[in-house]
Amino acid sequence: MAVIGEFIRKAIDVYGFITSEPDPAKAQLTVLQNLLDKAKLTAFGKKYRFSEILNSADCIDAFQQAVPVHDYDKMYDDWWHYLLEGHQNVTWPGGQQYFALSSGTTSNSKSIPVTDDMLDTIRKSGMQQVMSLKNFDLPADFFEKQIMMLGSSVSLIEKDDHQEGEISGISAANIPAWFRAFYKPGVEIASITNWDEKVRKIAQEAPGWDIGSLSGIPSWVEMMLKEVISYNRLNTIHDIWPNLQVYTTGGVAFEPYRKSFEKLLARPLTYIDTYLTSEGYLATQKRPDTSSLALILDNGIFFEFVPFSDANLDEDGRVKPDAEVLTLEKAEENTEYVLLISTVSGAWRYMIGDTVMLTDKPRSEIKITGRTKHFLNVVGEQLSVFQMNQAMQKMQNRFDIEIKEFVVAAIRKNGEYINKWFIGSNRTIDDQAFAALLDSELCDANKNYKVARSKSLKGVEAEVIPVEKFYRWSEEYKKLGGQTKIPRVMKEDDFLEFEQYVSGLS
Repeated sequence: MAVIGEFIRKAIDVYGFITSEPDPAKAQLTVLQNLLDKAKLTAFGKKYRFSEILNSADCIDAFQQAVPVHDYDKMYDDWWHYLLEGHQNVTWPGGQQYFALSSGTTSNSKSIPVTDDMLDTIRKSGMQQVMSLKNFDLPADFFEKQIMMLGSSVSLIEKDDHQEGEISGISAANIPAWFRAFYKPGVEIASITNWDEKVRKIAQEAPGWDIGSLSGIPSWVEMMLKEVISYNRLNTIHDIWPNLQVYTTGGVAFEPYRKSFEKLLARPLTYIDTYLTSEGYLATQKRPDTSSLALILDNGIFFEFVPFSDANLDEDGRVKPDAEVLTLEKAEENTEYVLLISTVSGAWRYMIGDTVMLTDKPRSEIKITGRTKHFLNVVGEQLSVFQMNQAMQKMQNRFDIEIKEFVVAAIRKNGEYINKWFIGSNRTIDDQAFAALLDSELCDANKNYKVARSKSLKGVEAEVIPVEKFYRWSEEYKKLGGQTKIPRVMKEDDFLEFEQYVSGLS
């Protein structure tokens, strides 16, 4: 009998029984008050009079009236660059030990502060995720198995007074001592910066591990599994890790990868989605009967919601100064919002770059629908990444293919705009037939797109290419592995450079 595993499972059940979900409005007000109180003597807190906000009759309204919305560029230019220069007490008390180098898709170079308080919240949010496993009916021996966390290198970049790396690497470098016995691939392999070398080492060591769960971005986890299977001459990953039961995904939508991912398995896994960003651990899936994520409301992050509309965003995807901004209490289900966060890392009314939709307000559950800068609206298409992902799932079924990556742009052809798509798939098909059906699906799903097609959007083209070309581009122009994500929407000049690159690959 798995005595330790049974003990852990019972402890989780007891903890879940004696704790309850917080009241959303009360939890968020408390978080904001704590944030303001702790930061009131920082340079930021003094400028925006946090002490006065705390003493006001309506703390949230006063906060929203006093503090402007920030995107990364504004936060960095006005405040965070001082942290990199060694200053303290800028937007959060104390100095700065870590900076997360963003591997997102909206900027090539973000340095985001990660405070000790933020590391504490990430650990606490991770425990909330563990406690929610009681809802997934896992056997006791699962809790004795090892956990493969495929993230960025834990070998951080040493600067004068701080260290830099991706958030997954910083988090892994700070895992509790008790967890290291469960953690794979271990610090030594996780410190390898070269992706191919790291994955080959994992494949070599894999027979000696008893992996019960995986975590990481789908595209890179899939590539790792393929290498382990190929190197060890297996049929499926369960031939070497028979106790593998859970995959914790995040970073991008998993559904486009499910079909190809499950070909590597002898049986489906329990899939659990998470929302961990360079700015914090925002949400986690707590129930097996939904793919939505529950916002973590009582752990150092205050959430705000901006209705995703032309009235509230400028042409660069930034929130306008006079935009409507709602608290969670006032936000509505099935409406797309730009997410703002204020955090224990000293981000204030910070536009994280994601769009979300509340799917279950009583449970504070959301779906991530896209990126504010990955919203295609050059000639009125108004296509979100959420709609693109839904269309790609239909394309997979109609053409019996696997679509793992895609990118689109509005480009000029013969003086008029068309939408050009590159589709990363496992086999080639008729590009014109694909483009015609994709166009039809998007017209059915989005009335604005349909109107654009009758006016300013004069055509749709698609080119289906081997998905490896996307990864080779990522390796050369971004970097391969870890938490790196492929953009879904590009500006015309970037897209034409991408097109030239992939066209030159054999």
